[in-house]
Amino acid sequence: MRQRLALLYSGLLALLLCLLGFGFYLDMRQFLFSSTELRIRAQAKPIIEQYLFEQPNPAAQLAQIAGQLSRDLTSRDTTALVFDRAGVLLADGRRLPEEPAATPVAADHLATALAGQNNVSVIQQSGEQRMLSLLIPLRPAPGAPEVFGVVQMSTPLAPIETTLQRQSVIIGLSIVIVLVAGSLTGYWLTSSTLRPLSDLIIACRNIAQGNLRQRVPVISPHDEVGQLTQAFDEMVERLEQNFQAQRRFIADAAHEMRTPLTALRSGLEVLLRGAQDDPQTAFRLVQSMHRDVVRLCGVSEQLLDKARYESGRALSVQPVAIAEFMAEFAAQARLLAGERKVIIDHGPALRVLIDADGMKQALFHLVDNAIQHTAPNGTITLGWSVAGQQLCCWVADTGEGIAEDDLPHVFTPFYRGDRSRSRRTGGTGLGLTLVQSVARAHGGEVTIASRLGEGTRVTISLPLRMP
Repeated sequence: MRQRLALLYSGLLALLLCLLGFGFYLDMRQFLFSSTELRIRAQAKPIIEQYLFEQPNPAAQLAQIAGQLSRDLTSRDTTALVFDRAGVLLADGRRLPEEPAATPVAADHLATALAGQNNVSVIQQSGEQRMLSLLIPLRPAPGAPEVFGVVQMSTPLAPIETTLQRQSVIIGLSIVIVLVAGSLTGYWLTSSTLRPLSDLIIACRNIAQGNLRQRVPVISPHDEVGQLTQAFDEMVERLEQNFQAQRRFIADAAHEMRTPLTALRSGLEVLLRGAQDDPQTAFRLVQSMHRDVVRLCGVSEQLLDKARYESGRALSVQPVAIAEFMAEFAAQARLLAGERKVIIDHGPALRVLIDADGMKQALFHLVDNAIQHTAPNGTITLGWSVAGQQLCCWVADTGEGIAEDDLPHVFTPFYRGDRSRSRRTGGTGLGLTLVQSVARAHGGEVTIASRLGEGTRVTISLPLRMP
């Protein structure tokens, strides 16, 4: 890519320089020819007017004054020829060898000038050199339509061609120098700009080998390559965080399941050693093993539910009357709450599109947490409201609350703060994580507010969708 971009840059630069150089050459050539023509005509005009306008009948006396007129118009770089009305050469002003030798122009050009055309110029070969010949019609008075003769002013093109050749060499050398300098500069700029891409390639290979700590330094954060580098570093950082979270999750899940599995193995070993001969001992072991199996089933079911919601599978969305849904759930929550009081904070009566089973499962985990951390004489509140385009459902309790240091981590799977270590047996540590998965599957989010000794309020905010 670096070579292709540098080659493209050099090609475009060469094309631009050639076009500019060619245009400058043509403009210089046109300027030199125009300035030469203007100079010769300006020099000839007063001399011609002096000869013609001082004569009473210049047309009749052209043959007598042609020789002197041509000699006065001739100089070291210009030779004058005088023609009559019929196109016959009357005089040649060249007398000295250093004066250029002029050749009469073709008859058609001469006829054009005799017809009254003022600006007739011809480039022709005269001997070994090229000549520029200007044809000046002779009139009896300024602006008169009658033409009775023509003066041909011829000058060599060698000075103009020498100047143009020198300019073409200068232009060519300038193009080469600028092209080489521009190509080297372009290659350096391209290399420095694309250097982060080379670093990205190396970083990708290192990441493919398992080094997730690899980062690419950002050289210029304001251009596209710099923004790509920043996005790459952010992606790798997020991947590293996800892999670390996955490792922690696997370790925590293994730790969470190891305890009941160890208890099951121990119970089975006791039974195998003959405990089944003691009915009471065998019964207690079977009860303990049953609790461990229930706990393992709960962990596996919650893991499967979490994976289902986070895999992007479509929800079973259906119209639900939110008031009836919350009333029905509150009745079930009262059965679980024991002596704790469960009340409903009613919101607007709406029909919304939600996954009823998923929401009921999420609210169950919230109520279960509230029951665990609320005293028997405490209160648990269920409610909902509409804020803008958000449907907010919450579960609040008057329990022990959550420490401020633990709040940022409560949605981490199997997280256990200092206060949560005394939770009742059977807690899996996946409840709030599953609630968050359900909310995000709906396109919403979960927020939690809590203070020690004042209780906890968990709010599920979902996009308001009505049938």
